[in-house]
Amino acid sequence: MDIKELDQSEAMEMFRDSGALLEGHFLLTSGRHSNQYMQCAKVLQYPGYASRLGEELARRYKDQGVELVIGPAMGGIIVAQEVARALGGKVRSLFAEREGGQMSLRRGFAIEPGEKVLVVEDVITTGGSVQEVVELVRSLGGEVVGVGVLVDRSGGEVKFEPRMEAVLQMHIVSYPPDDCPLCSQGLPAIKPGSRNLK
Repeated sequence: MDIKELDQSEAMEMFRDSGALLEGHFLLTSGRHSNQYMQCAKVLQYPGYASRLGEELARRYKDQGVELVIGPAMGGIIVAQEVARALGGKVRSLFAEREGGQMSLRRGFAIEPGEKVLVVEDVITTGGSVQEVVELVRSLGGEVVGVGVLVDRSGGEVKFEPRMEAVLQMHIVSYPPDDCPLCSQGLPAIKPGSRNLK
């Protein structure tokens, strides 16, 4: 695999060009509020961008012997597919889904004991969904060799074991809902993601 490195400015241009970086008052999947939101689905709707972003994550893990790439539904599905495609060979792509409030494998998916697994996601704020998938993989006997995300919006604060790689590192400010200046201003909040808050 000989893939040219994708630099931050080139990656950011893809997100801007596709309208993936949104401004306003948003309810995040984590439950926190923010004035910015990274809607990765908007960049992933362009196969050329999705492919190039997947190649960049694959490049960073090309020497780890990855046999399987898995991401949480919904955000990690396309990312897992594109990273697995870029890694080539017989690398599989799966996704985990919530069932009864917990991440699980459905649809006949399985992880073989000792299989080398790369966990991927589109964007992380707290890393909760990714951590759940890491724990799921380990509970099924898989060996997690890394975590790859398109956007780390924690500003590098979220850590995983083993290492995590992000195509874009961003520090997007977020607030607890009971201390949100946007709420104080009376601005209506919207939930642009795929999972509704309770």
